[in-house]
Amino acid sequence: VRGWRRGKGKNTFFNLFYLKLVYSVKKKSAMSRQQKSNMRKRAAKTTYERTALSEQDERDGKKKKRDIGDLKSEISFDDHKLSVDELHRKYGTDLAQGLTRARASEILARDGKNTLTPPPTTPEWVKFCKTLFGGFALLLWIGFILCIIAYGIQRATGDESANDNLYLGIALASVVFITSCFSYYQEAKSSKIMDSFKNMVPQQALVIRDGEKMSINAEDVVLGDLVEIKGGDRIPADLRIISAHSCKVDNSSLTGESEPQLRSPDFSHENPLESINIAFFSTNCLEGTAHGIVIHTGDQTVMGRIATLVSGLEAGDTPIAIEIKHFIHIITGMALVFGVTFFILSMIIGYTWLEAAIFLIGIIVAIVPEGLLATVTVCLTLTAKRMARKNCLVKNLEAVETLGSTSTICSDKTGTLTQNCMTVAHMWFDNEIHEADTTEDQSGTSFNKSSSTWAALARIAGLCNHAVFQLGQDTILIQRREVVGDASESALLKFTEASFGSVKEMREKNPKVLEIPFNSTNKYQLSIHKNANKEESKYLLVMKGAPERILDRCSTILSQGKEQALDDEIKEAFQNAYIDLGGLGERVLGF
Repeated sequence: VRGWRRGKGKNTFFNLFYLKLVYSVKKKSAMSRQQKSNMRKRAAKTTYERTALSEQDERDGKKKKRDIGDLKSEISFDDHKLSVDELHRKYGTDLAQGLTRARASEILARDGKNTLTPPPTTPEWVKFCKTLFGGFALLLWIGFILCIIAYGIQRATGDESANDNLYLGIALASVVFITSCFSYYQEAKSSKIMDSFKNMVPQQALVIRDGEKMSINAEDVVLGDLVEIKGGDRIPADLRIISAHSCKVDNSSLTGESEPQLRSPDFSHENPLESINIAFFSTNCLEGTAHGIVIHTGDQTVMGRIATLVSGLEAGDTPIAIEIKHFIHIITGMALVFGVTFFILSMIIGYTWLEAAIFLIGIIVAIVPEGLLATVTVCLTLTAKRMARKNCLVKNLEAVETLGSTSTICSDKTGTLTQNCMTVAHMWFDNEIHEADTTEDQSGTSFNKSSSTWAALARIAGLCNHAVFQLGQDTILIQRREVVGDASESALLKFTEASFGSVKEMREKNPKVLEIPFNSTNKYQLSIHKNANKEESKYLLVMKGAPERILDRCSTILSQGKEQALDDEIKEAFQNAYIDLGGLGERVLGF
């Protein structure tokens, strides 16, 4: 209305058209809301099946920018209340076979990658301008401008010493430009390296499609995917748990709960954040195993909502930036006070206003420490170079000073300081430490494989193990094959496959009946299988875990193919072997 009242001449038609357009859009929006409300009511009365229209509504909704008020509102969805059959009808997911590859490709094309939208990036030219004109550099540019003004005044009055201010101004501009280039180059190079780290080790997710387990990039997980998680995995999306075995997750990063939280298929609370049948994106599975259906991906996840809110926060200044800013205020105040004082005194003594102005400019420029910016930049750059030689990347030069006060850095080792790739190196059986062949073509040191004790050990390592080879790798060396599983079990699978024989055939002959997954409390994994050996009992129980836990649960030991009672002498030999292998920095497991 305000625009219409101000409209004159030909603009009046535009404003009237604008009002009509706004009214039409408002009316259509109201109709759209009514239609959606009716659709929700009809869906609630019938089933949770997705129709083509609801899918189109979701696509349109994802393209619209979400309002900040919606993000701050209480999280609300009803997937945790649905039964397994209702989930199947809603997402079209076969609970045993998972989605088909074709359907997964369609959903991926519709919804996009399972990634969080990155915060808006600053253009490179803006970063360079901030470095060139920000902070202390701005004070030096003011000094440069004053020098040029003084040079112009002196040239106008015919002063022969005018070139001094010109040279000083050029020196100031050169110092600022060169130091700014140093800072920008260092930070730009570090940023590019940091960006390359993001895709160096992409997160993997284990999904079931067309009845086959597949390890894919987590960003390719789609709505309705059937996902399998186990201890140590990072949950790739918001999941509705449909089956679980002693599964516990760490929700501390999301809800603040420090204790591990049990997950199960049961509905336990109206609030989805409190219900135990929902696992959230970016949290970690600490122990156990579970299967779940993906109900949210990317920005639609609970963590995605939080990340969108956090991305709007502004980054604070570093300690050295705060100190420099405070110093600039002091220097600027001193320069102005002394400059104005001498300007007034010059006028009182009898100098002309031009001469007094030159005094003012000269004093202000003299008080500004021109070498400070160069000194700080050079010191921080040299420190960053020294740290780079020690494989420590400095992303922001000002962060060097902050890092200087750090006394201890705590970091995860597996997968961070190491490659998260393990190999069986030694074994202890028949009261002797045996060295395993760690070469890719199995041409290195060998051990006695004719011992029946070794056959029993290999059977446990193959059966009490979740790791599996990916399909289509029969022609590849065993040590180079891709494995779905954690590092320890992958190492056991490859070693058993290379030294004993086909683990897949072993598992087919001895199908699994029951399992207790590994957890941090028990520190062991146990499974029961149908025994293919008719001379033994009908069922076979196999167990692996922390050596001391296995030892406490055993009364006999297999040595030279015969069972022997666990006496003090054998226990001492066991402990000595445990200490020797652990002293080599190796992870030791008991079977």
